[in-house]
Parts: sequence; C-alpha cells; structure tokens
Amino acid sequence: MTAELWHHDRIDTNGIKLHYVTEGKGELMLMLHGFPEFWYSWRHQIPEFVKDYKVVAVDLRGYNDSDKPQAQSAYVMSEFVEDIRGVISGLGYESCILVGHDWGGAIAWSFAYAYPELVSRLIVMNLPHPAKFAAGLKTPQQMLKSWYIAFFQIPLLPEFLIQLDDYRLIEEAFRGMAIDRSAFTDADIEQYKNAFAKRGALTGAINYYRNLPTYLSQKKVWGILKIPTLMIWGEEDRALGKELTYGTEEYVQDLRIRYIPNCSHWVQQEQPQLVNQMMREFLNEE
Repeated sequence: MTAELWHHDRIDTNGIKLHYVTEGKGELMLMLHGFPEFWYSWRHQIPEFVKDYKVVAVDLRGYNDSDKPQAQSAYVMSEFVEDIRGVISGLGYESCILVGHDWGGAIAWSFAYAYPELVSRLIVMNLPHPAKFAAGLKTPQQMLKSWYIAFFQIPLLPEFLIQLDDYRLIEEAFRGMAIDRSAFTDADIEQYKNAFAKRGALTGAINYYRNLPTYLSQKKVWGILKIPTLMIWGEEDRALGKELTYGTEEYVQDLRIRYIPNCSHWVQQEQPQLVNQMMREFLNEE
C-alpha cells in the first residue's frame, strides 16, 4: 500500500488538533518524528508494521498539518507529553508501542517516564536518554556538535535563512548528513520542503529548540525505566555522538542497543530494512 492511499485524520488532544496518518488494526504502534521532519519520515516503517498493528504516525504540534500554536511557551516537553497521552486515549487505546526518532525520541523518553502504564514497549532511534543527553551537552565534544541549538535561540534569523533558495537548508540537512544520499529522492526532499513552507511551521519547529535550554537546566532525577526498550543508533550521526548511548543501562532495566555502522542520524530512512528487522525482532521477543 502506497503513501497516497494511507488514511489521514486529525484528533483533538490537549487543546489542539494533531494530524496523523494511519493504517492497519490491532495493538497501537505510535510513531513520533523528529526535526526537520513530519509523519513522512516513517514511510518505510508504516507498510511493514500495518500487517500486525494499528500504526499511527503523527505530525507533532507545530509541524505540517497539525495545529501550530503561536506562543513560544506552547512548545515545552510537558505539553508534548500531554499531546501524546491525548492521542492514545482519543484513539480508544489503553497503551501503545511507542516509537520515536530525534525530537520524537526525546518525547518518547519523557512520556515513558510520565506514563509508564501507557507504554508496553519503547523504541528510540538516535536520541539518547535525557540524563545522558544533559550530561553530554556539558562536554566540548558534544557542545560543538550541538552548535545549532545555540543558533536556533536567535529570533527570526533561523527562519529567514532556512527559507532561502527554496529551503535549500532542508535538503542539506538530509542529504548533507546522510551517508547514503540516495536514501532521499528528489520527491522526498520536496515533501519535507512543502511541509515547512506551511504558515507557522518553521517557527513552531524551531520553538522546540528555543525552549530546550530551560528544559535542560532543570534539575531532574531520572529513575529506572522498567519498560522493555530498544535503542537503534546510526553510528555516523553528526549531531549526536555514539558515546551518548554509553551507560544507558544505568537508567533502563530492560534495554537492548543496536548500532548500525555507516549510517547517519536519519537511521530509519537510510537503513529502513535493517531498522524494520531490528524492530521486528524486538517486538517478537517474549
């Protein structure tokens, strides 16, 4: 089944409407994308898992066809977490398999801690545990890789620059970081550009980063997560060093980490068959 035939809908949650794509039936598998993406980043996973699950890939708030609140204060982790809680209950489910990449991974980690009873299994791709990320950002090595977080703190300028030359920076974000540039067709890049060309989408997406320093500065004690968890990590991630995964087992009781060599941050798009296989093996475990 092709992306054109997947069912699109919107759901009321936490005072806003989120757009999502869905297919299949059975246990809920909820997929959360990262930056600068939207539901489309899961295009290789949706057809694989609709055979066994009700797959729902959302556009996070501020992205693509979801609502885009204007206030910067609307883009904080507590709101993202409540958005996801509302999606699960609004779809009529009591729990889900939660899958997240990049910012979607950050939300997935925080959601699993906030509502562990709503997550049967957790799959996070190329986003470290929050405690490891906060610690990593204090190292010169990771600070250099995360330069864009500081850049995004500037008002208006990031939006202006990203729009230049037909959103050329969007293309560079994907193809420039990818090891296998052919993983992104011209049609794929057009999808991402069009999503960001929607009114309010650029500022909404960047506001996630504008509120990140405040979030990271909060002293938070992360306990032991008991949900079965799979981390998948493309080893050639230019934004997030592989060393951020080391020691995750201190925070996750039931953890598997699978590394994919010669693969960038865009792991589920660059190595979809391998990612799907790793997910399938994890989900089939007793």
